Amino acid sequence: MITHMSRRLRNTVAPSMKSLATRGMASIQETLTELVPVKQAELVALKKEHGHKVIGDVTVDQCIGGGRDIKSLFWETSLLDAQEGIRFRGYSIPELQQKLPTFKGPAGQGEPTPEALVWLMLTDTIPTKAEADSLTHELYKRSEIPQHVVALLKSLPKSLHPMSQLVVGLMALQKDSKFAAAYASGVHKKEYWKHTLEDILDVWAKLPELAALVFSNTYKDGSVGSKDPSLDYSANFARRLGYNKPEFDELMRLYLVIHSDHEGGNASAHTTHLVGSTLSDPYLSYSAGLNALAGPLHGLANQEVLGWILDLQKKFKAEGKPVNKETITQFAWETLKSGKVIPGYGHAVLRKTDPRYTSQREFALKYLPDDELFKIVGTIYEVVPDVLTEHGKTKNPYPNVDSHSGVLLWHYGFKEFNYYTVLFGVSRALGALSQVFWDRALGMPLERPKSVTSKWILEHVNNSKSQ
Repeated sequence: MITHMSRRLRNTVAPSMKSLATRGMASIQETLTELVPVKQAELVALKKEHGHKVIGDVTVDQCIGGGRDIKSLFWETSLLDAQEGIRFRGYSIPELQQKLPTFKGPAGQGEPTPEALVWLMLTDTIPTKAEADSLTHELYKRSEIPQHVVALLKSLPKSLHPMSQLVVGLMALQKDSKFAAAYASGVHKKEYWKHTLEDILDVWAKLPELAALVFSNTYKDGSVGSKDPSLDYSANFARRLGYNKPEFDELMRLYLVIHSDHEGGNASAHTTHLVGSTLSDPYLSYSAGLNALAGPLHGLANQEVLGWILDLQKKFKAEGKPVNKETITQFAWETLKSGKVIPGYGHAVLRKTDPRYTSQREFALKYLPDDELFKIVGTIYEVVPDVLTEHGKTKNPYPNVDSHSGVLLWHYGFKEFNYYTVLFGVSRALGALSQVFWDRALGMPLERPKSVTSKWILEHVNNSKSQ
């Protein structure tokens, strides 16, 4: 019923959408101005017709175990299935690669651009090449960093973690929040989304600039590479970091796309949404998300994977042993018996190999099939699932996205792996802030779940038994 109702609602705005098309290509702002009222009406109808229906139950284990599998978050931009992996607005990663525009042209001529994915996540439609390019231009013209922020970042000690520096820079940019200014002036709540969108576009545009400044401040001489208006978001980010290879541009496009969103329950996305639900502006909201991403159980995982692989390689080279199935099996068991985990394997939701791992493996087979670390990653994939299955304490013994990304970056000489989480931070902003936009557009409420004590749980369980 809701599907038919949604179609009816969309049909009511078809004339206005068509009128936009007759005026020429619409900007992202014009497209969303047409779309927001439709989505608002759909959500009102959904709540009215189905708000009383039950979609899940909560166990004591879920309550005290981190809320795993509890269906209690509203997230429009992506959905994670335990068997097939992530879908962005209904599209799998291979489908995105087949359908989204690329830097060179239509789909199939390289990796999709983050701009094309952003258009999809915001509008629920596959953009044309011209629409994706218009968003590239929109972000480019917003990318300049105020001098006071540049000076602030350069004043920070090189020893300060790159993620901390990124958060400092983003918080300093908050002075120019258009949403905060509009809210302070008393703008009507129905207009919140317009000012939120302005902030989000600014944050997306400036994050690669901040990240490049952090990279240079930490590892280089404080200067960054030059931008080029003829390049896309990913290639310009690569240039600012000092990389000038088309292959690396393609890797950056792939990296930014596949790390951008992973439904709403992961720590960085959920934190951004939670803080945003208080009507904090996108700068404050995503700064909070970055702090969640910096945790070892979240965004630091890819550098831990690379460290584990390099330790494995170093150990057996020093012992004069080959790195093969037998020695990797030995190292894996040594890791587990020492009370540690094998990084890059297992996932809170997935129960099969992460499609994001697969997409990176396909990239490696195309561009670096003979790379030594890539070959080790492949052998690890042949060995570790069986080890973890025998170990018996892992629900999903298969690789996740983190088990591959560091090796690809390392191949291209990007060896500052303490910085890898900053790359993740640039990417995750695309999905988390797309949802913040829809939170504002749909008037989502302050998030405030009910908590209970252990005493309450015991009393409730005992009372239930007696009834």
